[in-house]
Amino acid sequence: MILTAHQPAYLPWLGYFDKLIRSDVFVFLDNVQYEKNSYINRNRIKTPQGAIWLTIPVKTRGHTSSTLRDTEIDGDLWKAKHLKSIWLNYRKAPRFETCYPRLEKLYSERDDRLSDLCFRHLEFWLAEIGIEKKIVRASELPINGRKSDLIHEICAYFRADRYISGALGRNYLEEEKFASSGISIEYQQYSHPTYPQLHGEFMPFMGIVDFWMNTDRFALISENA
Repeated sequence: MILTAHQPAYLPWLGYFDKLIRSDVFVFLDNVQYEKNSYINRNRIKTPQGAIWLTIPVKTRGHTSSTLRDTEIDGDLWKAKHLKSIWLNYRKAPRFETCYPRLEKLYSERDDRLSDLCFRHLEFWLAEIGIEKKIVRASELPINGRKSDLIHEICAYFRADRYISGALGRNYLEEEKFASSGISIEYQQYSHPTYPQLHGEFMPFMGIVDFWMNTDRFALISENA
């Protein structure tokens, strides 16, 4: 059984979905610490002037929780700003007329916590792309480990014999411990596809909204699906 896991992410990039597509179980790591200036609460879209960040503001001052599960969103004003940025920069995209009303509906719903928003948005993107996978929130599992131990315990809980890790997993995964438990580790080496894109020369690593607005060739996401 193949398992992968990843932190919540706003407008995830295509590699996020590649890992998910190639797994049997995807664990949504909402029990880890919030990291400032990461892709958890922000991502990029393409404009005529290049890439810009869309960031969800979060409450961090005086925040006592150490986990993403309890990280709170700071207000709702950001939603109109993000929608306006998407409208301005994708209104000439091939799928804009079909996609944008769905996005407006998605953003009309309220979430107080960042992980809840990212989970709901992830379900939306999976439905749009046509992916059906088992997704489990780590905060709902009886597991309390950290870093390598957290991933090892999750794999053991689901009796996984293969774990797909992001490339940065090499920096912290204790490979010998996984091997002794009969769990092989595959480090993702994602080959980013090219697709029709607005605003000049192709720019990879945008948030999913860029891909979704410009093409319906969703099979491009993962060559190994």
